[in-house]
Amino acid sequence: MGLVIIFFLGVLNFAAHKAVLESGHRLLSQAPWFFQPLGGRFSLVVEFVLLLGAMIAIAGGSAVWSWIYILYSALNVASAWLISSGRV
Repeated sequence: MGLVIIFFLGVLNFAAHKAVLESGHRLLSQAPWFFQPLGGRFSLVVEFVLLLGAMIAIAGGSAVWSWIYILYSALNVASAWLISSGRV
C-alpha cells in the first residue's frame, strides 16, 4: 500500500514540476546550470531519481523514507502552487 501512495505522490510531483516548467516564471532563469540542459527538463530526471529511490527504500521496508517523501511532496506541491499562481 505504501508503494501505491508514494507512486501517486510521484505523479503529483511530476504534474506540479511540469506546471512550474511551463509557467515561464522568472525564477526558472535563475536555476543552477546543471538544471538548464534540455530546456530545464533535466530536473524531471532528478525528480524521477528521487521517486525511484524512495520507492526502492520503501519496498525494502523503510517507513522513514515514506514520511520523508510525503513531506517532500507537500513542500513541492506548495512551492509549485506559489510559483504557478504568481505569488512568488
